[in-house]
Amino acid sequence: MRHESIRYLAGWVLGLVLALGMTACNEGKANQKQEAPPQATVVPDLNANDFKVDHPELFPLATAVEYKAAPALDVTGVIQPDIARSVPVTTVASGRVLEIKARLGDEVKKGQVLMRVQSGDVAGAYQTYRKAVNDELLARVQLQRQRTLYDKGAVARSAVEQAEDVENDAQADLDAALEQLKLLGIDKDHPSGIVDVVAPISGVISDQQITNSSGVQGLSSPNPFTISDLSYVWIVCDVYENDLDAVKVGETADIRLNSYPGEVFKGRVDNILPVLDPNIRTAKVRIEVENPGIMKVGMFVTATFYGKEPETFAAIPATAILHLHDRDWVYAPLGAGHFKRQEVMTGKMLPNNLQQVLSGLKPGDKVVQSALVMQNTVEQ
Repeated sequence: MRHESIRYLAGWVLGLVLALGMTACNEGKANQKQEAPPQATVVPDLNANDFKVDHPELFPLATAVEYKAAPALDVTGVIQPDIARSVPVTTVASGRVLEIKARLGDEVKKGQVLMRVQSGDVAGAYQTYRKAVNDELLARVQLQRQRTLYDKGAVARSAVEQAEDVENDAQADLDAALEQLKLLGIDKDHPSGIVDVVAPISGVISDQQITNSSGVQGLSSPNPFTISDLSYVWIVCDVYENDLDAVKVGETADIRLNSYPGEVFKGRVDNILPVLDPNIRTAKVRIEVENPGIMKVGMFVTATFYGKEPETFAAIPATAILHLHDRDWVYAPLGAGHFKRQEVMTGKMLPNNLQQVLSGLKPGDKVVQSALVMQNTVEQ
């Protein structure tokens, strides 16, 4: 009986403890409504077309000024030798090349030996020369004899005249034979079967069509060498049909070499080809420019033409332009402390820290002088 009472008392105490624990847990729970975050307040984004600042006097304004300039047309071209300054190296002697003393790309001087040719034409020309010398000597002796006989009354005047005609013909044959030796480059007093071919002008060898032991066919093509005078060169450009109004013969153009971007050279438009390329609708434009020594045949260049009529643009301080998201912007006043952000298209830099504005502004428009300061103020 006693044990049962103890068991009953222990169960009652345990139940009381569990009830108290549950009550405590229920009382310790947080109120979700009280702990919930406050309602979010949506702040509207900045309206770039119309926003207001508290102190507009802190943002001085600048006035866009007028700037006149001719639109520039940039085209690509390539350097080529002036055809009128390119001279082929020829020889009337046919034969085999024994030695080449100059190579493609070498700079040569007028009269410099370029190659030596072993030619059988020399033997024939020298033989003709020696025969002409002997015939002229005989004709001169016979003429002197006829004159002596005529002075003594032994022959008629006609015999003297006939001897003079023979002497003149022999002298003509001798002159022709001597000129043939000169054309071959042979000294009549020191004949040789080897002909030295020399450079006709000073310049750079721009073409070579021979090698050692190759044959030369006299004046037949191809020519062994071509020498180009590169003191003046051609710039040949392709200009589209719609841009031809910017290019006029006789006007100047700025030349910039791709390999020397910091150098600017002046050239003159020498010719515009009258026939367009039917595929890409371009015309070949030839510019003549003096070579300062750094222009090489085949170099790529950029030619800038200024042949169009000047146009009026606006110019503003460079600080008034904001570069944002790969675009250019300015802040324009609307009045009463209101401003707007306006997109513009900018051009080249001008003197006095001004920048050309191609579109978006006109001369006389007002803009904030320091766009970056305005942008930082608006973001704050």
